[in-house]
Parts: sequence; C-alpha cells; structure tokens
Amino acid sequence: MKTRNKVLAWKYYLNVFNGIFLALGIMLLMFGLWLLFDRNNLFSVLFSSGENQPVSCISFILLGAGSLITFTSAMGFLGSVQEIKSLLVTYMCFQVLVFVTQITIPVLVFLKKEVVHHQWNTRIDEVISEYGNKSLAEKELEWNILNAVQHNMECCGRYDVTQWEKNKNKESSTQIPCSCTKSSLKEWFCDVPRNSTYSMGCEEYLDTWFENNVLILTGINISLLITQIFMIKLTMQLLRNIRKNNIWPDE
Repeated sequence: MKTRNKVLAWKYYLNVFNGIFLALGIMLLMFGLWLLFDRNNLFSVLFSSGENQPVSCISFILLGAGSLITFTSAMGFLGSVQEIKSLLVTYMCFQVLVFVTQITIPVLVFLKKEVVHHQWNTRIDEVISEYGNKSLAEKELEWNILNAVQHNMECCGRYDVTQWEKNKNKESSTQIPCSCTKSSLKEWFCDVPRNSTYSMGCEEYLDTWFENNVLILTGINISLLITQIFMIKLTMQLLRNIRKNNIWPDE
C-alpha cells in the first residue's frame, strides 16, 4: 500500500506539471495563430506578403510546436491515468523531442531578431511612401492600421512628422495624414498647420511593442523548458518505481 501511494504521488505531480505544460503549449499555439491570422496588428499585415515572410515562418514553427506539445500532454495524461507503461515511455521520448525543438526557438529568435527588426522598419517606411496612392487600393488595410497607431499613440511617422515630406501622393506638400492630428476626418490627408500635428515619431512605441512580443514569446519558451525538465525527471522517477516494484505488468 505504501509503494502504491508513492506511485500515486508521482502521478499527481506529473499531472500537475503536465497541466502547466499543456497551458503553455496552448499559449504558444494561440500566439502562432494570432501572428498568422490577425489582420489588425501591423506586424502581421506588413509581413503577410512578398518573398520574405518571416511572420509565416515563425507562425508555422509556433503552430507546430504548440500542436506537438498539446498531443504530448494528452499522451502523458492518458498514460498516467490509465497506467500504461509503454505510453509513458513514448511520452518521455516525445518530451525529449519537444525539448530539442523548444531550444531552437529562442536561438532562432536571437539570430533573426535584428534582421526582422530591420525589415520591420523598412516595411514601415515603404507603407509611409505608398500611403494614399489611389492605384494601390489593396494596401488600404496597412494604411488604416498605421493611422490607428498614429492616432492612438499621438505620434507621426516612424521617426518624426518630417518623414511624411517624402510621400508623393499628397495634393500639396503641406498636407499630412489626418491621423497625425486630433482631426476626426476620415481622409488620408489633411491641410493643417505644422504646429498642430503630433511631432513625436512612432518608432519608440513600435520598438516597445516589438520587444514586448519577443519577450512574451521568450518567456513562454523558457517556462516550457523549465517545466519539461521537471516532467522528464518525474516521468523517469515514475517509470523507475513501476519497474522496481513491478506494479504494472509489462506489455
């Protein structure tokens, strides 16, 4: 009875950590889905087209890792509750596979962070240059999101309001986007005095948003790695007790 209670205790701890692992895996899955399908965030929209699609690449990696984690967690719950030794062994093998996969994510983020950040700034500059071009109606989603950023954050341009001087789609050189002012007009450009516009650029806000999302992703990944270390140890300990005491028959 004492040995059986010890095995039940290991099962309990394993299921607790497995539940945490599942929750983190679902968070990773949702993060990937958000990047891939959310048309209301500037990052996804800017990188949703063209030959270089870092968002799609990162999204599919997150979706794959999240799906694998969800499957592995379900296997762990089933193996533990039903006391299937072979399933627990397979579960531990999958844990090692997921662990190796999880290590590659922060490495990839670290190696590609500056590249993506540079492409991010370049794409924002391209959006500002194309903004208001009547022959590029398909770009209006990007312009609307940029307008929302400028209006809500009370900023103008990536580095400052003078960046809009490079835009060639204005009717006059003095015009700027209506979102760079407190105007409620639903027009691309407005004629307003320069001293009534938002003078600060949006770069600081955009960089903070970018860095925060990188930190969130890294935090989820590190939490997963720490949880997996405990789970692998718990699974090994549980299997060792099973083998030692021969509580469950071999299959």
